[in-house]
Amino acid sequence: SALSFQVLLKSDAPTGDVLLDETLRHIKATESAETVQTWIELLTGETWNPFKLQYQLRNVRERIAKALVEKGILTTEKQNFLLFDMTTHPVSNATEKQRLVKKLQESMLERWVNDPHRMDRRTLALLVLAHSSDVLENIFASLADDKYNVAMNRTKDLLDMDPEVEAAKARGTEMIWAVLAAFNK
Repeated sequence: SALSFQVLLKSDAPTGDVLLDETLRHIKATESAETVQTWIELLTGETWNPFKLQYQLRNVRERIAKALVEKGILTTEKQNFLLFDMTTHPVSNATEKQRLVKKLQESMLERWVNDPHRMDRRTLALLVLAHSSDVLENIFASLADDKYNVAMNRTKDLLDMDPEVEAAKARGTEMIWAVLAAFNK
C-alpha cells in the first residue's frame, strides 16, 4: 500500500537547500528504510519515538520561515497578544504568492489535463500540499462562482482518487500519492 511505501535514497547529491540536504543525510543514515508516513512524522517533528529522535529535523517550521525571510518571500514581525509578544511571518512578496495561486488556478481550469499522470509533477505536489494545509479554498476564492465550482470539483475528484491505484500507475509520482495517502489517513 502507498502508506507502507519505503523511502529509498536514489542520490545524496547536495541540493543547495540546507533543510533538504539535512533530510538527505538523515535518510542516508537510517539503518533500515522507513515509510513515507514515518518520515513525515520525523521531518515535521511530530513523533516521540525515542529510537528515532536522531532523525528528526529540529525547529523545522522556524527554519522554513527563516529561509523564506532570507529569500524575500516573508518578513518577520512581532505581534503583541496581551501578555506576550509573538513572532509572525507575514508575506512580503505578494507577487510570488500570486504566481503560485495563479499556477494552481490555471492547472485546474485553462490547463486542465483531466489525468493526474499528465499533470506537471510540481503542480500535483503543490496541490497535495495545499490540500493538506487546508488552503485550497483560499486559492480558488478569487475566482468567479462558476470557475470556483469547476476548480473545486476537479480538485475534489483528483484528491478523492485512490492513492494506492494511482501510485501503482505512477511514473515518478509515487511519492506524491504516498504523501496524499499519509495526509488522508
